[in-house]
Amino acid sequence: MAIVVDAMGGDHDPDVSVRGALAAARDQGIEIILVGIEDVLKAKLRQLGEKDLPISIYPASQVVKMKESPADTLRHKKDSSIRVAFELVCQGKAEAVVSAGNSGATLATALVTLGRIKDVRPAIAALMPTLKNPVVMIDVGANVDCRPHHLLQFGIMASVFSRELLGNAEPKVGLLSIGEEGSKGNQQVKRAYDLLAGSDLNFVGNVEGREVFKGNVDVVVCDGFVGNICLKLSEGLAEAILTMLKSEIEGNLVATMGYTLTRSAFQKFRKKIDYAEYGGAPLLGIKGIAIICHGLSSPKAVKNAIGVAHELAKVRLADKLASSISKRRDLLEAL
Repeated sequence: MAIVVDAMGGDHDPDVSVRGALAAARDQGIEIILVGIEDVLKAKLRQLGEKDLPISIYPASQVVKMKESPADTLRHKKDSSIRVAFELVCQGKAEAVVSAGNSGATLATALVTLGRIKDVRPAIAALMPTLKNPVVMIDVGANVDCRPHHLLQFGIMASVFSRELLGNAEPKVGLLSIGEEGSKGNQQVKRAYDLLAGSDLNFVGNVEGREVFKGNVDVVVCDGFVGNICLKLSEGLAEAILTMLKSEIEGNLVATMGYTLTRSAFQKFRKKIDYAEYGGAPLLGIKGIAIICHGLSSPKAVKNAIGVAHELAKVRLADKLASSISKRRDLLEAL
């Protein structure tokens, strides 16, 4: 069950992706195919000196840069590392793709090569820390403009994902809005509320932004515009909190002594809010498994993303998403 890694896509690749892949192969025994410029990848592996690991290289002559247009890359870079990675999955040579590259190009390439589940709008699902268990927020960037029935699709897919990866038997689904009442929100949210309430999902109503991190729901549904802002605001806030704490501790002798006594608690806190613990965000709704990582991902994040991809491939998540959508076909087609 090989996992393909686009080793050329991230801001600091191939170094970061190769190091993350080596860690996943070494610590978890996952078979990995690195895709990219062959000479560059061979040199990086020699530099890092790892041997006898289940890692191979598959050549690709082109690289998609972060600011390139997804449409242009599809037309003019047919031998890009991300394109070749998805084609390996299409050919049955691998089970999933992990990339820290251009997210728009990754989404577009996945749709062209693997295709989407019938009538479904693919979405990106991110795991976010809470006071209890991680919550799945969907969509966090794939779809800026959504119709209400797309939000219902997101809720269906995220429920399956939450059940399969996090073990939530009946995930509680909330709709992100400006108030708890069903009458609150714009027209898109109000209509989506009615659709979710009329479905067989475990829908618990609207969730305000301040409630997300309490962990009272397992899934938070929103469109990609709002979700992406929430995700990046949360990442920025976490970094700011850690920086402010460090500044206060370093400038105060008493605080430094207190930190020494509570170091383990701070370390646990840092780990809990570190996006690298979750690796990346799965793209749900395609006919396969793809994990989109942050462009500035660390080797640890890539390693964990590979682990998530391996788990989702093992439970056949794409097939279960298609089955879940199919069971509700009559409802979705009526919308």
